[in-house]
Amino acid sequence: MRTTYRRVLAVTGAGISTDSGVPDFRGPQGVWTTNPAAVRSVTRKDFLADRQVRCDFWQMCRGAYERALPAPNSAHHALVDLEQAGRLIGIVTQNVDRLHQDAGSSPALVHEVHGTMATTSCLRCGLRVATAEVVARVREGEAEPLCLFCGGTLKPDTVFFGDHLDRDVFGRAVALAAMCDLVLAVGSSLCVEPAASLCTTAVETGADLVVVNAEETPYDDFATEIVREPIGTALPRLVAELVAA
Repeated sequence: MRTTYRRVLAVTGAGISTDSGVPDFRGPQGVWTTNPAAVRSVTRKDFLADRQVRCDFWQMCRGAYERALPAPNSAHHALVDLEQAGRLIGIVTQNVDRLHQDAGSSPALVHEVHGTMATTSCLRCGLRVATAEVVARVREGEAEPLCLFCGGTLKPDTVFFGDHLDRDVFGRAVALAAMCDLVLAVGSSLCVEPAASLCTTAVETGADLVVVNAEETPYDDFATEIVREPIGTALPRLVAELVAA
């Protein structure tokens, strides 16, 4: 990897947050690896068709909220350093944990292509509330919390399998991929499309691709460099090299 890049785009997946205690999905100890049935909870047709799936989902959320809230780790903070050095044009994240913003990344630079867990909306009337408020109702004994305004089904503002991506958010992500000179693909299996295709867009328009991930990805053959070392040490090192140039 050369170090003279001026327009760096970070594409981040679940692996960047594992050092913060957030489990990934497809790794050896990932949520779906250890419990394949869990994918039903984030599949739109199953979520809408089966009340038990919805109840199980909200119990899962309750468990997550009862644990200590995750804090940004060194990899998140490294991207803040890259932004402050004037090299970062954006972060396109598949994560819904908002740890990039918590670390200090400018919200305007963070493009959440898979939405956020911070808020929940009613699928009938559109009322939006904090997910923490919904989880509090589960903690108080509600098996499936419904909209307090119209009684409709509540769903977090995350993109489930079968959902459409927000066109505006993904459009901005594509534009950034087309104008960057380096993509740092960090902690992503690069298996979920169309988010992973941003790497193709960038490479086809002349950018270099550096993959920082523990496992192989479908885009490794296109990469200028592949880094398998732990993300918490690898990304700060790469950023330090870019900033120092």
